[in-house]
Amino acid sequence: MKLLVIIPTYNEIENISKIVPAVFDVIPENAGLLVVDDGSPDGTGNAVKEMQKHYDNRLFLLERKEKSGLANAYIAGFNWGLDAGYDVFCEMDADFSHKPEYLPVLYKEIQTYDVAIGSRNIKGGGVEGWSALRNFISKGGSLYSRLVLGCPVKDLTGGFNMWRKAALEKIGLNTIISKGYSFQIEMKYKAYKAGCSIKEIPIIFPDRIAGQSKMSKGIFAEALKAVWRIRNA
Repeated sequence: MKLLVIIPTYNEIENISKIVPAVFDVIPENAGLLVVDDGSPDGTGNAVKEMQKHYDNRLFLLERKEKSGLANAYIAGFNWGLDAGYDVFCEMDADFSHKPEYLPVLYKEIQTYDVAIGSRNIKGGGVEGWSALRNFISKGGSLYSRLVLGCPVKDLTGGFNMWRKAALEKIGLNTIISKGYSFQIEMKYKAYKAGCSIKEIPIIFPDRIAGQSKMSKGIFAEALKAVWRIRNA
Protein backbone atom coordinates (compact mmCIF):
# COMPACT_ATOMS: atom_id res chain seq x y z
CA MET A 1 0.00 0.00 0.00
CA LYS A 2 1.35 3.37 -1.06
CA LEU A 3 1.75 5.83 1.82
CA LEU A 4 1.34 9.61 1.85
CA VAL A 5 2.43 11.52 4.95
CA ILE A 6 0.56 14.83 5.30
CA ILE A 7 2.05 17.68 7.33
CA PRO A 8 -0.01 20.88 7.69
CA THR A 9 2.13 23.96 8.33
CA TYR A 10 1.80 27.56 9.37
CA ASN A 11 5.02 29.34 10.32
CA GLU A 12 7.14 26.20 10.77
CA ILE A 13 10.35 27.54 9.20
CA GLU A 14 12.34 26.42 12.26
CA ASN A 15 11.20 22.81 11.89
CA ILE A 16 10.43 22.08 8.24
CA SER A 17 14.02 21.61 7.02
CA LYS A 18 14.57 19.03 9.78
CA ILE A 19 11.28 17.13 9.75
CA VAL A 20 11.25 16.46 5.99
CA PRO A 21 14.51 14.45 5.86
CA ALA A 22 13.66 12.76 9.15
CA VAL A 23 10.41 11.48 7.62
CA PHE A 24 12.05 10.33 4.40
CA ASP A 25 14.64 8.41 6.43
CA VAL A 26 11.98 6.04 7.78
CA ILE A 27 9.19 5.72 5.18
CA PRO A 28 9.14 3.29 2.21
CA GLU A 29 10.86 4.37 -1.01
CA ASN A 30 7.56 4.65 -2.87
CA ALA A 31 5.97 6.81 -0.14
CA GLY A 32 5.37 10.53 -0.51
CA LEU A 33 5.26 13.56 1.77
CA LEU A 34 2.75 16.36 1.23
CA VAL A 35 3.16 19.67 3.05
CA VAL A 36 -0.08 21.67 3.20
CA ASP A 37 1.02 25.24 3.88
CA ASP A 38 -1.50 27.94 4.76
CA GLY A 39 0.39 30.91 3.33
CA SER A 40 3.04 30.99 6.07
CA PRO A 41 4.53 34.50 6.16
CA ASP A 42 7.81 33.10 7.54
CA GLY A 43 8.66 31.35 4.26
CA THR A 44 7.84 27.75 5.15
CA GLY A 45 6.42 27.14 1.68
CA ASN A 46 9.53 28.50 -0.03
CA ALA A 47 11.71 26.24 2.11
CA VAL A 48 9.70 23.23 0.94
CA LYS A 49 10.11 24.29 -2.70
CA GLU A 50 13.87 24.42 -2.21
CA MET A 51 13.88 20.93 -0.68
CA GLN A 52 11.80 19.50 -3.53
CA LYS A 53 14.97 19.56 -5.66
CA HIS A 54 16.39 16.81 -3.46
CA TYR A 55 13.31 14.55 -3.35
CA ASP A 56 12.32 13.96 -6.96
CA ASN A 57 8.56 13.40 -7.20
CA ARG A 58 8.30 12.44 -3.52
CA LEU A 59 7.99 15.80 -1.74
CA PHE A 60 4.91 17.81 -2.62
CA LEU A 61 3.56 21.20 -1.60
CA LEU A 62 -0.07 22.24 -1.51
CA GLU A 63 -0.08 26.03 -1.08
CA ARG A 64 -3.15 27.80 0.26
CA LYS A 65 -3.57 31.55 0.45
CA GLU A 66 -4.49 31.84 4.12
CA LYS A 67 -4.87 29.97 7.38
CA SER A 68 -8.13 28.02 7.07
CA GLY A 69 -8.05 25.63 10.00
CA LEU A 70 -6.59 22.23 10.75
CA ALA A 71 -9.59 20.25 9.48
CA ASN A 72 -9.65 22.11 6.19
CA ALA A 73 -5.91 21.57 5.71
CA TYR A 74 -6.11 17.83 6.34
CA ILE A 75 -9.19 17.32 4.18
CA ALA A 76 -7.47 19.18 1.35
CA GLY A 77 -4.45 16.92 1.84
CA PHE A 78 -6.54 13.74 1.91
CA ASN A 79 -8.35 14.73 -1.27
CA TRP A 80 -5.07 15.60 -2.98
CA GLY A 81 -3.70 12.19 -2.05
CA LEU A 82 -6.82 10.32 -3.11
CA ASP A 83 -6.67 12.01 -6.52
CA ALA A 84 -2.97 11.10 -6.77
CA GLY A 85 -3.66 7.40 -6.15
CA TYR A 86 -2.36 6.88 -2.62
CA ASP A 87 -3.76 4.06 -0.46
CA VAL A 88 -2.67 5.09 3.06
CA PHE A 89 -2.54 8.52 4.68
CA CYS A 90 -0.75 9.69 7.81
CA GLU A 91 -1.47 12.89 9.72
CA MET A 92 1.62 14.33 11.34
CA ASP A 93 2.81 17.59 12.94
CA ALA A 94 5.94 19.40 11.77
CA ASP A 95 7.35 20.11 15.23
CA PHE A 96 8.70 16.65 16.18
CA SER A 97 6.01 16.15 18.83
CA HIS A 98 5.12 13.28 16.49
CA LYS A 99 8.37 11.35 16.30
CA PRO A 100 9.18 10.03 12.81
CA GLU A 101 10.47 6.80 14.35
CA TYR A 102 6.86 5.75 14.96
CA LEU A 103 5.93 5.95 11.27
CA PRO A 104 7.15 2.39 10.47
CA VAL A 105 5.20 1.07 13.46
CA LEU A 106 1.99 2.75 12.32
CA TYR A 107 2.61 1.58 8.76
CA LYS A 108 3.02 -2.01 9.96
CA GLU A 109 -0.29 -1.89 11.83
CA ILE A 110 -2.16 -0.34 8.89
CA GLN A 111 -1.47 -3.52 6.92
CA THR A 112 -4.01 -5.19 9.23
CA TYR A 113 -6.23 -2.39 10.53
CA ASP A 114 -8.24 0.37 8.86
CA VAL A 115 -6.95 2.99 11.30
CA ALA A 116 -3.71 3.11 13.30
CA ILE A 117 -3.52 5.69 16.10
CA GLY A 118 -0.43 6.96 17.85
CA SER A 119 -1.80 6.97 21.40
CA ARG A 120 -0.53 8.84 24.45
CA ASN A 121 -3.19 7.30 26.67
CA ILE A 122 -2.50 3.57 26.61
CA LYS A 123 0.16 1.55 28.43
CA GLY A 124 3.59 2.55 27.18
CA GLY A 125 2.40 5.92 25.88
CA GLY A 126 2.75 9.33 27.46
CA VAL A 127 3.96 12.90 27.15
CA GLU A 128 7.23 14.69 27.91
CA GLY A 129 7.81 18.28 28.96
CA TRP A 130 4.19 19.03 29.81
CA SER A 131 2.98 20.61 33.02
CA ALA A 132 0.72 18.55 35.26
CA LEU A 133 -2.16 20.90 34.37
CA ARG A 134 -1.68 20.53 30.62
CA ASN A 135 -1.48 16.76 30.94
CA PHE A 136 -4.63 16.70 33.06
CA ILE A 137 -6.50 18.85 30.53
CA SER A 138 -5.43 16.65 27.61
CA LYS A 139 -6.29 13.34 29.28
CA GLY A 140 -9.50 14.82 30.65
CA GLY A 141 -10.47 16.02 27.19
CA SER A 142 -10.08 12.56 25.70
CA LEU A 143 -11.99 10.96 28.59
CA TYR A 144 -14.77 13.55 28.33
CA SER A 145 -15.07 12.97 24.59
CA ARG A 146 -15.13 9.19 25.06
CA LEU A 147 -17.95 9.44 27.59
CA VAL A 148 -20.05 11.84 25.50
CA LEU A 149 -19.60 9.86 22.30
CA GLY A 150 -19.54 6.34 23.74
CA CYS A 151 -16.35 5.67 21.80
CA PRO A 152 -13.69 3.30 23.17
CA VAL A 153 -10.67 5.00 21.55
CA LYS A 154 -8.36 6.10 24.39
CA ASP A 155 -6.67 9.01 22.59
CA LEU A 156 -9.44 10.76 20.71
CA THR A 157 -7.72 14.15 20.61
CA GLY A 158 -4.30 13.03 19.33
CA GLY A 159 -3.18 14.02 15.84
CA PHE A 160 -0.69 11.27 14.87
CA ASN A 161 -2.98 8.93 12.94
CA MET A 162 -2.80 6.69 9.87
CA TRP A 163 -5.82 5.90 7.69
CA ARG A 164 -6.53 3.49 4.89
CA LYS A 165 -8.28 4.88 1.85
CA ALA A 166 -11.22 2.60 2.67
CA ALA A 167 -11.54 4.18 6.12
CA LEU A 168 -11.69 7.68 4.66
CA GLU A 169 -14.37 6.52 2.25
CA LYS A 170 -16.42 5.00 5.08
CA ILE A 171 -16.11 8.19 7.14
CA GLY A 172 -17.08 10.44 4.24
CA LEU A 173 -14.81 13.47 4.25
CA ASN A 174 -17.66 15.60 2.91
CA THR A 175 -19.63 14.90 6.12
CA ILE A 176 -17.00 16.36 8.48
CA ILE A 177 -18.38 19.36 10.37
CA SER A 178 -15.33 20.20 12.50
CA LYS A 179 -13.11 23.16 11.66
CA GLY A 180 -10.35 22.91 14.27
CA TYR A 181 -8.94 20.41 16.76
CA SER A 182 -12.26 18.60 17.20
CA PHE A 183 -11.52 17.25 13.72
CA GLN A 184 -9.36 14.54 15.31
CA ILE A 185 -12.20 13.52 17.61
CA GLU A 186 -14.78 13.51 14.81
CA MET A 187 -12.65 11.44 12.44
CA LYS A 188 -12.03 8.69 14.99
CA TYR A 189 -15.62 8.67 16.20
CA LYS A 190 -16.97 8.36 12.66
CA ALA A 191 -14.45 5.62 11.88
CA TYR A 192 -15.64 3.72 14.95
CA LYS A 193 -19.31 4.22 14.06
CA ALA A 194 -18.63 3.08 10.49
CA GLY A 195 -17.20 -0.20 11.75
CA CYS A 196 -13.57 0.44 10.91
CA SER A 197 -10.99 -1.69 12.66
CA ILE A 198 -8.86 0.56 14.90
CA LYS A 199 -5.51 -0.11 16.56
CA GLU A 200 -3.86 2.20 19.09
CA ILE A 201 -0.10 1.98 19.47
CA PRO A 202 1.74 3.67 22.36
CA ILE A 203 3.77 6.78 21.58
CA ILE A 204 5.75 9.24 23.68
CA PHE A 205 4.69 12.79 22.80
CA PRO A 206 7.34 15.42 23.62
CA ASP A 207 6.57 19.12 23.74
CA ARG A 208 7.77 21.05 20.70
CA ILE A 209 11.32 22.43 20.92
CA ALA A 210 11.17 25.08 18.16
CA GLY A 211 8.37 27.26 16.85
CA GLN A 212 5.15 28.32 18.51
CA SER A 213 2.30 26.00 19.47
CA LYS A 214 -1.02 26.66 17.75
CA MET A 215 -2.96 25.19 20.68
CA SER A 216 -4.60 27.45 23.26
CA LYS A 217 -7.09 27.02 26.09
CA GLY A 218 -9.75 28.66 23.94
CA ILE A 219 -9.17 26.29 21.04
CA PHE A 220 -9.26 23.29 23.37
CA ALA A 221 -12.46 24.48 25.04
CA GLU A 222 -14.11 24.97 21.66
CA ALA A 223 -13.11 21.42 20.68
CA LEU A 224 -14.85 20.02 23.76
CA LYS A 225 -18.03 21.97 23.02
CA ALA A 226 -17.91 20.63 19.48
CA VAL A 227 -18.15 17.06 20.81
CA TRP A 228 -21.88 17.56 21.35
CA ARG A 229 -22.33 18.80 17.78
CA ILE A 230 -20.45 15.76 16.53
CA ARG A 231 -22.66 13.43 18.55
CA ASN A 232 -25.85 15.04 17.30
CA ALA A 233 -24.82 15.40 13.66
